[in-house]
Amino acid sequence: RGPLRKLANRAAADAAHAGIDKQTVRDIMRSLVASPKAYMMDEHFGALATALSSREEASSLGATGAPRAPYQIWGEGLEKTAVQQMENACSLPVAVRGALMPDAHVGYGLPIGGVLATRDAVIPYAVGVDIACRMKMTVLDLPLSVFERDQDRLKNAIARETRFGVGASFRRKRDHAVMDDKAWQATSFLRHLRDKAWAQLGTSGSGNHFVEFGVLTFPQADLGLDAGNYVALLSHSGSRGAGHAVAEHYSRVARDRHPELPKSLQHLAWLHRQSSDGQAYWLAMNLMGRYAAANHELVHRHMARNLGVRVLLDIENHHNLAWEEEHSGERLVVHRKGATPAGKGAVGIIPGSMATSGYVVRGKGHERALCSAAHGAGRVMSRKAAKQKFRWHHARPMLQERGVKVISAGLDEVPMVYKDIEEVMGFQQDMVERVARFDPRLVKMAPGRERPED
Repeated sequence: RGPLRKLANRAAADAAHAGIDKQTVRDIMRSLVASPKAYMMDEHFGALATALSSREEASSLGATGAPRAPYQIWGEGLEKTAVQQMENACSLPVAVRGALMPDAHVGYGLPIGGVLATRDAVIPYAVGVDIACRMKMTVLDLPLSVFERDQDRLKNAIARETRFGVGASFRRKRDHAVMDDKAWQATSFLRHLRDKAWAQLGTSGSGNHFVEFGVLTFPQADLGLDAGNYVALLSHSGSRGAGHAVAEHYSRVARDRHPELPKSLQHLAWLHRQSSDGQAYWLAMNLMGRYAAANHELVHRHMARNLGVRVLLDIENHHNLAWEEEHSGERLVVHRKGATPAGKGAVGIIPGSMATSGYVVRGKGHERALCSAAHGAGRVMSRKAAKQKFRWHHARPMLQERGVKVISAGLDEVPMVYKDIEEVMGFQQDMVERVARFDPRLVKMAPGRERPED
């Protein structure tokens, strides 16, 4: 009860500072205890009302702690800790149902590869710290011979047109209309982030983020292209330092609003969608989505211009975001943390590792999966374990066999730390169909000394 008492004292002090007399404050407090939801939007008493309402909802879970919301698992042999994280998420009073993708592994709060639908609530850590991490692919009007005869041309384009590493930025800022988005002026928090975001616009970060050239194979004509092989550029990154700051800030706000949550659920603290904090996070999250899309757009635009080639096809998708969607006749907030949107007919990208195939896919709209699919191969070991177990000589034979040149990357990203992408794809045949296969040839990631941002 200590945290609730602190919130009550703070609310009373705020009300008194605003000129509300003590008797009125007492009357409001009595009414709030009886009906906390009626005061959740109140300027002075909203935080206290939200915490009381959440305590009432949490008590409805009962003593068993059994999941209140149903969820389904795709795949086999998933980490027990990741499954437990999914169960924890489904025990929340705002949870409606969930799904665990075949590439799932442990994350903070919601597991990576976790999908969670909630009612009238958004969970910052169910979106993740790398808000709006996404994939983008462009098919370029280049001959396949470029990989054998002119690979330096591709290397130089990567070196000039993006930057890798924590805090990476351009000395001369890149221009994009996203920096004129009015949402940057919506809160003092976002106004403060704008310059940092602008400096990193068009950069690629660290961790599992990459830019790579490869061969895209269409077994049959689709997406406006004939069957055959094409040169394609694939990128993977998110909203950089600005997105991380948004995630951390609003996760702290959510935890402050829910002091009743046990330690095991604190990273799953939520904001009511229509509360002032919930609306502020939603606005910031979607701004980070537009910003991440602009990052990729600039990388691909400048790369094509550097190479002097036409773009024949453009595909992209987020895999760390929350959407408002209708499922089973109800409007819900669907969190996809490391999961690809796979509504019926939706085109997306599911990459493998630096030495294995990835796939362009078309969603089948599988409702039990909340119209989602995997976002990649998924890790089988932690970064620390990977660095202890492997050296580059373990990966070189596979890279050479498959014709892959790695410009730079960390040991914690070698192919052996990922699941078999073919098994992952096999587990989700009811969720997506394969449209084309992408095979990497030239890969650039942040050097191993960089702290991961994914």
